Amino acid sequence: MADNSYKLHFDIDGEDFSVAGEASSNIKKVLNKLGIPPAIVRKVAVATYEGEINMVIHADGGTIDVEITPECIKILLKDKGPGIKSIDLAMQEGYSTATAKVRELGFGAGMGLPNMQKYTDYMKVTSEVGVGTTIEMHVNI
Repeated sequence: MADNSYKLHFDIDGEDFSVAGEASSNIKKVLNKLGIPPAIVRKVAVATYEGEINMVIHADGGTIDVEITPECIKILLKDKGPGIKSIDLAMQEGYSTATAKVRELGFGAGMGLPNMQKYTDYMKVTSEVGVGTTIEMHVNI
């Protein structure tokens, strides 16, 4: 980290569950190579995976941008999906708008946003119905 920060960008394919999780796995590999403590790597991996899966389930994909500094890992998830009608409701454990087909695949239990918040030190969700959702997360090192 010559300039004290390291940046990553991933485009998430919303059509293919078989590649869902690849971005969060790659982020985990980079963090491990940079010598980030394992407990921090785990938090980032869980939060990012949940966001990545949400983009596949609900938003037809999106982007993940990560900035790693000596103090903090900042994660920005953006999609152009249907948006979240009620962020307060979506933050409740067990609330899900996933289809029966998605649930049959083992996803859509309504733990995505709650887990993202649980494993981060800061999280802000902004969403506009018909436009998309942006989630900013920070994990302190």
